[in-house]
Amino acid sequence: GHLCIFLPKFHYELNLIEFYGDSAKKYLWDNCNYTFETLKDNMPKALASIKIGTIRWWEHCMRWMEAYRSGLKTKDAALEVLKFGSSKYKSHRRVPERIARVFD
Repeated sequence: GHLCIFLPKFHYELNLIEFYGDSAKKYLWDNCNYTFETLKDNMPKALASIKIGTIRWWEHCMRWMEAYRSGLKTKDAALEVLKFGSSKYKSHRRVPERIARVFD
């Protein structure tokens, strides 16, 4: 019941662990005094410092990869990726029906 995804080695744009880890390592390097105690104190802060935009960017890259993997050409792949990022609402005062059903 497990899914194994093979990604290019050390390619951080295509590997969430590398992408996320590089952001955490940057925080740790910037806030380091080279003691283990400081590392232990800063690790939760480093993980919390990663912006949600970083994670969303990776998700965006994964959508492109999936579109190309399914055999789409560039224009069709772009349209497929836009489906996930473009929501059209008729009113800003109500929750769309499909989203409201999730909370029922």
